[in-house]
Parts: sequence; C-alpha cells; structure tokens
Amino acid sequence: MFPGGGQPNMQQLLKQAQKMQQDLAQAQQELAEARVTGTAGGGLVEATVTGSGVLVALTIAPAAADPEDTETLADLVLAAVQNATQEAQKMQAERMGPLTQGLGGGGIPGLPF
Repeated sequence: MFPGGGQPNMQQLLKQAQKMQQDLAQAQQELAEARVTGTAGGGLVEATVTGSGVLVALTIAPAAADPEDTETLADLVLAAVQNATQEAQKMQAERMGPLTQGLGGGGIPGLPF
C-alpha cells in the first residue's frame, strides 16, 4: 500500500497537506480578485465576472436599449454573461487544475485519494 511497504511519515504528510491547503486558498483568492469580461452583440453588451464566476459589472450601450425590442436586449445580456462565465471557468480550470489533479490519485503520497 505504501512505497517500500513502510508506514508514511506523518509529519511529511501533514506538511504536504498544509502546503496544498495554502496553495488552494491562494488560488481561490486570486480567482476572486481576477476579472473576466464577456461581450455580445459586437460589444453592445459587456458583462464582467470574477474568476470565481460572480457577476460584478454589466454595461449596456444605448444602441442596444430599444424599448420596442427588450427580448433582444435580454438575449444579449444573457449571451454576454454566459461568455464571461465560460472564460471564468477556463481560468478556474487553468489555475486550480494543477492543484487539484493530485487529489484524484497520488496528490499526497500514502493517502488513497
């Protein structure tokens, strides 16, 4: 079960777990502070989300605000938010992937997860 058949060094495992926890916390903080912008309608609508996916700003150009056609504006808003959210998810995968991939097998030697 353990390399060499011996017991794992518990201090070493604890240090590795603490390091991983610190790295994850730092990555989460960086994602919360990062900003990603998505657009729709050729820039008529812009949505800004954090790297963790929270909508923090929405800009609508006056040309997009037709009182006779609010459905198109709603579609543009949704598209911009979805675009920004997809970019945030990519950012999350790039930042968190290397930190969490080891949790599926071998992140901390001696632990089965």
